[in-house]
Order: sequence, then C-alpha cells, then structure tokens
Amino acid sequence: PHESVQGWIHSVSQKALSPKLCLRLSAACLAKTSGAKIVCYNARQTPFRDGRGEMRRHYTDDQLAGLVQADRVHRKLYTDPAIFDLEMERIWGRAWIYLGHESQIKAPGDYLATHIGRQPVILIRHTDGKARVLFNRCSHKGAQVVGEEGCGSALKLRCSYHGYVFDTAGELIHIPKEEGYADTGFGKGKPEFNLRQAPRVDSYHGLVFASLAAQGPDLKTWLSGAAASIDNLVERSPEGRIEIAGGCFRYLHDSNWKMFVENLNDAMHPMVVHQSSSGTAKRVFDENLKEGDAVPFELEMLAPFTNNYDFFDKMGLTAWDYGHSVTGGEYSIHSAYSPIPGYMEALAAKHGEQRVREILAVNRHNTVVYPSFTLKGVITSIRIVKPVAVNRTVIESWVFRQVGAPEELFQRSITYCNLINSHANLVGPDDYEAYHRLQQGLQTDDSNEWVSQHRYAGQDRVDEDGVKHAAGTSDMVFRHQFQTWKDYMVGSGAGAGG
Repeated sequence: PHESVQGWIHSVSQKALSPKLCLRLSAACLAKTSGAKIVCYNARQTPFRDGRGEMRRHYTDDQLAGLVQADRVHRKLYTDPAIFDLEMERIWGRAWIYLGHESQIKAPGDYLATHIGRQPVILIRHTDGKARVLFNRCSHKGAQVVGEEGCGSALKLRCSYHGYVFDTAGELIHIPKEEGYADTGFGKGKPEFNLRQAPRVDSYHGLVFASLAAQGPDLKTWLSGAAASIDNLVERSPEGRIEIAGGCFRYLHDSNWKMFVENLNDAMHPMVVHQSSSGTAKRVFDENLKEGDAVPFELEMLAPFTNNYDFFDKMGLTAWDYGHSVTGGEYSIHSAYSPIPGYMEALAAKHGEQRVREILAVNRHNTVVYPSFTLKGVITSIRIVKPVAVNRTVIESWVFRQVGAPEELFQRSITYCNLINSHANLVGPDDYEAYHRLQQGLQTDDSNEWVSQHRYAGQDRVDEDGVKHAAGTSDMVFRHQFQTWKDYMVGSGAGAGG
C-alpha cells in the first residue's frame, strides 16, 4: 500500500542516506506498487521533493493570500500537497464539519466511525443519551479503537491491540494487568489517558457537526442562510422528522476536494458534460414516444441536466457567510417532478394547505455547506466530502427517509441517487471524468498558472446583510468560496470572509 511504502521511505531516510539515493531506492520499490506517488525525505525529515521533482514549499500568509485574486486563483490550490496540508489544519481543523445524523446512533453505544479532515473520529451515543465525538486513537499505543469507516454498537470500546477498554464517553475503564503501572503515572481516572473529545459538538435538526477549534461561531450562526435548506428538508416530512435509511455510495475521486464542492453550483457544465447521459435519455425517449405515454420518472430526473443556459441562469445563485451557497430557489431542475399520491394530503394534515404550498414552493437545487457536505431538499439526500490527499477525495451519498411520507417518495430519492450519484451509472461518471481531466490538466507546466473565475465578475447583487445574488451561470459562488478559503487560511480563521 502507498502509505506503507512512504513509511518505508521515511525510515530509510533516517539512516542518513542521501536524498538522491533514497529516491532511487524508493523508485525501485514503487516500480511494483501501482499508482503510488514517490515522495522523498531528507535526513532532517523535511519534505524535499515530490514525484514531479518540485520543491515542497512552506508558504507565508502573504504568499497564500496572493494565490487568490479577485477573478482568478492559482492552480497550486488544487495541486500542491503543502497547501492541502495547510487546508486540513486551517479549514477542516476550524470549520464545523458534518459527521452524521442522530438516526444513525439511535441507542446508547451506537457509533459511526468517520473523519474530520484527516483526523479519525467516532460519533457515538453515550449512556446519558448525548452524542459524543471521540478521537479514534487509543491512549496507550495509539491504535484506532474501532474500524476506520463504518458503524456498529458497543457499550464498551475495546482496543484490539492490547485490550484497553473505554466507555462511550471515552473514559478509560480497564487496563489489562493494571498492577504493572503502579507508581508510573499511567492509569484510570486521569483525563489525559481517556479518549480525547472534539472541542465542540452540536446538532441542527439531528444533523451532527463537530469542530476541532475550541473557539469560533456557534453552529446556527455558522450555518447562516444554509440553515433554511435544512429547515425545508425537515419540513417536507409530514411528521417533521427525517432519518438516514440504508447504506451509502462511497467512492474515490482522483481529484482535489474543492473541484467537487465547486461543481455543485457550477451551472455552466451540465448541458456540456451530461450530453452523453441526459441528452441521450431525451433523444431515446423522443424517438420512442407514443401518444398518451406517461413520462417515466427516470426521464424527469435526467432530462433537466441538459436544459439550456437561460434555464440555469434564471435559477440564480445565492451565497452566504462562511462559504455556503445554493443554486435555485423558486425553481430548479427538480421543479417539474410529478406529484406523489397521498403526499400533499399527509403534509397538509401536519402543516395546513397554505403552509404546505410555502414549503413546496422552495426549490433549492444543491445547497453547499462549506466545506464538508451538500444537501437536496426535494430529493432528501446529502453528499459528504472527505479529503484524503491533494488529488484524492472520497464522496459519500446518503438518503434520508421523510418520516410519515409515502414510501414512493423514499424510493424516488433512491432512484435519483442510483441514476445520478452512483459511480457506476449515468450522470455521476460524467462529472468524475471532468474532475479527472481537471486534476490532470492543472499539472501541465505551461505559462498559464491561473484558473479563471471571470464570468459575470462585478455584477453580483449584495444585500444589506451581505448575502450575495447572481445569475445561475455566474462564477460568483467560486469567487465567494475562495474568499472564504483565504479567510480561513490567512485571516481570522472564522471563515466569514467573501
């Protein structure tokens, strides 16, 4: 495995071999390791060169700020491992990061193993009924206490290496052959030997977030306008409750995490990238259409992806503090879906007909909660962003069940995720190919070092409270995200810039 080889390279370099010899040794080893990236370390353990022979840089704040300009960003933001390392510390280590939903940890001992950036953590229900977020690292030798990704249930967490046991609040409660630690300072009842907890944990409508920063805006403030998208997602349930149902699509992109986040509100790509999926679906249906035939729901989902530029422009873009944004509002690619029998009646019994009309009039497309996830209210689904390396990102797609709604609504959401979000179906692979080409193209050593964000520059509409609006195909949302990026990376760290 790549990580093991890198560890071997590092250990060899500690024997004071020259960087050149170390690189030759690593190349010989990696020749049999498909897809691994050669990384060489000098004897002082300082990152030296990557596989392209480039120096691993140490950036000053002024240098980082210079990589983000008013209408363009430097390509190194997508390709430089040193910048990725700083992002994990300054963005993913400061922002509120979505971890999971309370329905995934219903009973005491239920847990979900996940990550905050590159930090492995455990979201777990304690016996007091509260959710805890524990670092997934045994306080003895440092082994992960539970599997790296996945869920389970255990009222006691036992490290599989030496058998040290912790309760669901992370407290160390058992040490094998404890007498061996007499008068050593190591033992139970000492906070430093418990599993460490994330500094801040909070939830909104059951969606659980954690922050590795002890200080910062509270969750509701930080969500800003994106909170309304979560509100609408929950209000679409006749009982005002949602729950994660089933498993997820989890797949690896060979591209930088920011590419996926940007693409969610990129309305200039669908009619081009999705010609082979949406365009083909429309053409095949038109060729086989018979008078009186009902439009299948699969076509209702696929067809809007290749609507024209005017359609997407009219959808509009909105951006709020902390990097969050949304496409659509009054209408989106989901607006023309056929009604589901019994759904309106179930909602009206809960909210009343007038309120139901207001709830269903909200047609937000992709709401980006920067930097870690996106949600769709109409489709009742979320996608989670998990950075792995500068050119590796895991994306997870989960579906909510709206409690009290007809089963057909849930099945529709599953169908959408199968057709659109799956890595082995229609629309998703279109985007995957685009991300792949972006990542590869930005490695090109030509004279153009910048990525354009010029579209509709200078034409944003800004409300008194700072909320931004633009045409749906504007680059406003990208400029906004990178101003937030700059604020996290070199500013106050609160991420409210932009």
